[in-house]
Amino acid sequence: MHFGKSARYSCRRVPRRVSKCAERDRLDSAIGARILNTDRLNSEREIRRYYRALYSAWGGQNWWPAETRFEVIVGAYLTQGTAWLNVERALGNLRAAGILTMARMREVGLRRLETLIRPSGYFRQKARRLKTFVAYLDAQHKGSIDELFSVPLALLREELLALNGVGPETADSILLYAGNYPVFVVDGYARRIFTRHQLIPETANYEEIRDAAEHALRPLGGLASRSTKPRSASGSAHTPSLMSEATRSPLAQIYNEAHALIVAAGKSHCGKSQPKCDGCPLQAFLPRGK
Repeated sequence: MHFGKSARYSCRRVPRRVSKCAERDRLDSAIGARILNTDRLNSEREIRRYYRALYSAWGGQNWWPAETRFEVIVGAYLTQGTAWLNVERALGNLRAAGILTMARMREVGLRRLETLIRPSGYFRQKARRLKTFVAYLDAQHKGSIDELFSVPLALLREELLALNGVGPETADSILLYAGNYPVFVVDGYARRIFTRHQLIPETANYEEIRDAAEHALRPLGGLASRSTKPRSASGSAHTPSLMSEATRSPLAQIYNEAHALIVAAGKSHCGKSQPKCDGCPLQAFLPRGK
């Protein structure tokens, strides 16, 4: 980053000059830090405004639509690389076959599992990954979901990320929606909306986006509320489920709603190639010329 004349100064080995140059360098660094911090603070302020605008327009999304924590975990695996409608079909097959429990998932044969989850795509990979999760839970946590979610957030996230087929988005989905840990889930919709609105650089990685969103939304933790009825037909609100109504901290509730609302905006308006900005609660926040 260039700050004008300061780049022309060169420090010589003369005591007084060294002192003056050092002071100029210190001031330049402080100015640069203030500019970077101001950019970040502005982005965080905007993210909070986006949340308020989306929630005001659409209300609570009642996400995740599941009856048990294990069903959320299975859904987090199945949703990799596919639309939720396909996941619902696969979950329907598992439910009809009575496989949506740890015990039955442990017992079912791999080929049978592949057939049941075929609608979700990449069914062979996903079947093996689900079996890997069950083996991990048995080996590390005595096959107990309760014990799994008694592990501190940072440690459990490390364990999940070490499993085959579990990336940051899948791990954080499990942590937030099944474990009710206060962690923000970054998906393609969040990245698209944040970059399209110039809140984050296009080069930002997953952890940088997650950190920015969590810092931005943390002050709203005390304002979390539940809504069992969407305020608009827009968005992707579901009817309440046992998991969407589970007890969680106010901060986890904010991260839950924020992620679900961003998904709703992405699905309804912020398409990858053809955004439909008219009627989007975030249209007013678009940078000029967009």
